Amino acid sequence: MSPSFFSYGTKILYQSMEASQSKFFPPLQKVMLPPNSFQGKVAFITGGGTGLGKAMTTFLSSLGAQCVIASRKIDVLKATAEQISSQTGNKVHALQCDVRDPDMVHKTVLELIKVAGLPDIVINNAAGNFISPTERLSPNAWKTITDIVLNGTAYVTLEIGKQLIEAQKGAAFLAITTIYAETGSGFVVPSASSKAGVEAMNKSLAAEWGKYGMRFNVIQPGPIKTKGAFSRMDPAGIFEKEMIDRIPCGRLGTMEELANLAVFLCSDYASWINGATIRFDGGEEVFISGEFNSLRKVTKEEWDTIEGLIRKTKGS
Repeated sequence: MSPSFFSYGTKILYQSMEASQSKFFPPLQKVMLPPNSFQGKVAFITGGGTGLGKAMTTFLSSLGAQCVIASRKIDVLKATAEQISSQTGNKVHALQCDVRDPDMVHKTVLELIKVAGLPDIVINNAAGNFISPTERLSPNAWKTITDIVLNGTAYVTLEIGKQLIEAQKGAAFLAITTIYAETGSGFVVPSASSKAGVEAMNKSLAAEWGKYGMRFNVIQPGPIKTKGAFSRMDPAGIFEKEMIDRIPCGRLGTMEELANLAVFLCSDYASWINGATIRFDGGEEVFISGEFNSLRKVTKEEWDTIEGLIRKTKGS
């Protein structure tokens, strides 16, 4: 196979994946907010080196924020920080942190304050997940996911929150969860349980810490097209097509759309949005929840037949 076949990643494989109705829902990928919306602001993003974290950091930085990104892989972080800085002209700091370790989180927050100051924006994006039949999970497997997702989010939120309270400074907090945090889902039970806990924590703190000038909101993303995930897990596009079949908007989400929503929720334009959970999934959740939604596959001719049979039915 010619190497040039993959010169544009896996784009060639996916050209016809979107459903016809997707033409009504084109993704706008430019930055939504006005320039300098975050001038003078400090943003702290966990899991900021790749994927959604990188996209949110890029948008925040392009709007003037001084960003500090954290994750376990410092080499990836540094490369991302340099790339975004060169794009936006604004400094991006990289701090190594394993959110599972409360002592390391404490030191990272002190370093964050030292290099950039107390944050105005905190995005809890660090996550871990894998699919498995639940009966195959060991206690360690359960602990690994809950330590990253639930405990890690709690450690970061508590550490920064206490510093903000002491300094009498407000901030906007945002957590990235998933649509199945609300409904539950088999085969990802540690993730579903942990993400549900993250949502409960954010709603609770939205009520309790508003008096300190802090807001807490949540985004539940559905399937989002990232550069690496589908090319590694689904090179033939089979799983992607199945997902798109259950998304009423007829396509996957994009990282830029997610980043625009995130920066809006963290901005002063959203200063009255607190304790909100925003589902960002093209309608996937409402489709898979509706008992009769599979009837969309019924053709017009079949409906004519069904209607005729219904009209002939007498009594109950």
